[in-house]
Amino acid sequence: MGPGGACWRGGGVPGGFKRWLSSSAPAPRVCVVGSGPAGFYTAQHILKHHNGAQVDIYEKLPVPFGLVRFGVAPDHPEVKNVINAFTQTARLERCAYYGNITVGRDVTVAELRQAYHAVVLSYGAEDNRVLGIPGENLSGVYSARAFVGWYNGLPENRDLKPDLSCETALIVGHGNVALDIARILLSPLSLLRKTDITDCSLAALACSKVKRVWLVGRRGPLQVAFTIKELREMINLPGARPVLNPADFTGLENAIKDAPRPRKRLTELMIKTALEKPGEKTVEVQAAATQAVAPREWGLKFQRSPQEVLPTADGRRVRGVRMALTHLEGSGDSAKAVPTGDVEELECGLVLSSIGYRSLPLDPSVPFNTQRGIIPNSSGRVEGVPGVHPVSFSDWEKIDAAEVARGKAAGKPREKIVDPQEMLQLIGH
Repeated sequence: MGPGGACWRGGGVPGGFKRWLSSSAPAPRVCVVGSGPAGFYTAQHILKHHNGAQVDIYEKLPVPFGLVRFGVAPDHPEVKNVINAFTQTARLERCAYYGNITVGRDVTVAELRQAYHAVVLSYGAEDNRVLGIPGENLSGVYSARAFVGWYNGLPENRDLKPDLSCETALIVGHGNVALDIARILLSPLSLLRKTDITDCSLAALACSKVKRVWLVGRRGPLQVAFTIKELREMINLPGARPVLNPADFTGLENAIKDAPRPRKRLTELMIKTALEKPGEKTVEVQAAATQAVAPREWGLKFQRSPQEVLPTADGRRVRGVRMALTHLEGSGDSAKAVPTGDVEELECGLVLSSIGYRSLPLDPSVPFNTQRGIIPNSSGRVEGVPGVHPVSFSDWEKIDAAEVARGKAAGKPREKIVDPQEMLQLIGH
């Protein structure tokens, strides 16, 4: 399953979480695989609602916190404050952290199920969705996941060495991660130096020639996935000018009259930015623009679907992207982008694909839907794996009493129950 996680019951305590959280149930031992936000929030909840619970958190890296450490942008320290709460959880006597343990390699899920009452899988999405178009593997094309991992110090991406020698970058995607990347590419170094961005990334950005970033999406302004906070940060970024085409927003003021408030405010901000004259810009943006030796710019391009990453003459590097123009069928979030038949090419030397992450299989014993990139589950409970329902000695005594009672009615010491299913039904399994 993705970052949310999935779980199933192991051995030891019949009846599941609801009975564990009652005061009469034995103290559960729970294993959480993954120490990101989902893992720590799960641990917090269990420890808060069951005074006797023991939670062990397993993490493949030596360091904890997952996306909070490796996904949140370095210039968003306020979002990382949740680490303080996670640290308090990890310091509890009833919580243990085991880093540098890869589940599926160092210990199997089957072994964990033997050792714990429940195993919660919250190991996140360790891969990215692919565009699935020609040229995607050319030099100069990177996934957002790898690029974010690079500037945030994720060990597996430390040697990425992205080529930032071009002037124009194209980001495929209209989500918050896409805006994060655009902001990092265009931010003044003076702002980035105050963050926890890695030294090698800062050095590379200091030498970057990128001064123009286009963010491309298949659908229109009403379907963008980013939020108003991130958009406002981009609009007010010192030394960077927003470039939005007023024609993209024609008629949208009427279309958003009955839209939910967050969508309405977001669209109004885009419209305002698109229609703004240079003299009407905010004081801070004006000042930054006049100070900049080479003003940087960024823009949103709508209803364009990448068809092919175009190579340079030697066939090695990216020189541009051919995009299919689209029209929308339907409206709102369910609108679908359909190619019109027209295409356009956009020159760029750097392409970043920000179209979502996907999970990978963890262990051969755990069911996995490779097409959807998730662990099949029903409300979080893993499907396709039988839950273990152990019989305690007190349960046996209930079966024993039933056998004796049946035997007594027939004038015998006992009448043995021979059907295992009947035995389990008798004790409520």
